[in-house]
Amino acid sequence: MLRFLTAGESHGPKLTAILDGIPANLPVSLDDINLELRLRQGGIGRSSRQKIESDQLIVVGGIRHGLTTGGPIGLEIINNDYQNWHKIMSVWSDENSANREIQDSINKLASFRPGHADLAGLIKFKHNDIRNVLERASARETAIRVGCGAICLTLLNALGIKLASHVTSLGGIESSIDASGLSWQQITDRLKSSSLYCLDQECELHMVDLIKATHKIGDSLGGCVEVIACDLPVGLGSYTQWDKRLDGLLAQSLMSIQAVKVVEIGNGIKASSMTGSSVHDALYLNKENSKLPFKTNTNNSGGIDGGMTNGQRLVVRAFMKPIPTITKGLPTLSYPDFNETKAFYERSDVCAISSLSIIAKAMTAFTLAQAILDKFGGDDFNDLKLSVDNHFDYVNKLVNKKSI
Repeated sequence: MLRFLTAGESHGPKLTAILDGIPANLPVSLDDINLELRLRQGGIGRSSRQKIESDQLIVVGGIRHGLTTGGPIGLEIINNDYQNWHKIMSVWSDENSANREIQDSINKLASFRPGHADLAGLIKFKHNDIRNVLERASARETAIRVGCGAICLTLLNALGIKLASHVTSLGGIESSIDASGLSWQQITDRLKSSSLYCLDQECELHMVDLIKATHKIGDSLGGCVEVIACDLPVGLGSYTQWDKRLDGLLAQSLMSIQAVKVVEIGNGIKASSMTGSSVHDALYLNKENSKLPFKTNTNNSGGIDGGMTNGQRLVVRAFMKPIPTITKGLPTLSYPDFNETKAFYERSDVCAISSLSIIAKAMTAFTLAQAILDKFGGDDFNDLKLSVDNHFDYVNKLVNKKSI
């Protein structure tokens, strides 16, 4: 079982995670991991926090001489901004009770922010300070998730499985580029020159203008990102139980990302208004040089049938609501007296859709790595790779290619 847990607050000393279940003897590059962390901080519309932080992963266990040991991998990311918050976010209380009460009264948030976890979280845990909720619910937590996901990306890459992600829409402006007609290499090459991680350069210009205009009026924007995975083995996930279906697992992983409200597999939303004959992907023999002896000319299913990968490209989309912290403020209730007021504002992004594309890729990588290890097992990476290669050989033997 591949799993991870995270800990830490947005303005606390550091973010930490333990990633458990990665096989031994997997070569890992810290540069590759830190590249994903830098990409997460990129994009236009981010807050000034990104100028303070320079996220770099610190590995404290589970990797030795560049190879995984099979043990839990301990990860940390330092919060540089903690130096500005060390009194507010101190782990231990000030021994002087009078000083502590004064400090607490100054630092407590005076109102709930609509769209955030503030109100429900305070009631759930019976806090008397909204900051206890804000700090842990913050999307800053996704930095350490990307660190875990980057190691999973390394595992998938080493098995010949490639992932990419890109922004498909922002604030109602939609990219006109269909990634299904592009190879993985073409997608990654195009994204290198994009400031918003969007494949459509002309569309991106309009997105940037919208972000700037929205910033001026003190509002925020959401959008949609698409994650693709190429060359997956057939049969990841299962139809045998509800909690083993890969589409369900992907939906849970992506919906767990802060501000994501919708997850779509393939053309699921559009397909709901179409007929079956125009939606379902017809099967054909594959006469080209390929890992698989069969193919489809369409991929409306997004690479998943019956809760399992079907050999086609995995396509999953995550839709993000506009960030709820906005400078113009929304009507809300004060705390603790519950009077009507305007929402408290703390530094935030205008739009974090570019960041979402990296986080969504990381969470997809984690879920696919889970499915790989569930199907093929392997305490040692080389054994795992052999099992995956043997699986592709088995699938190809189902059809005698000489007769095609």
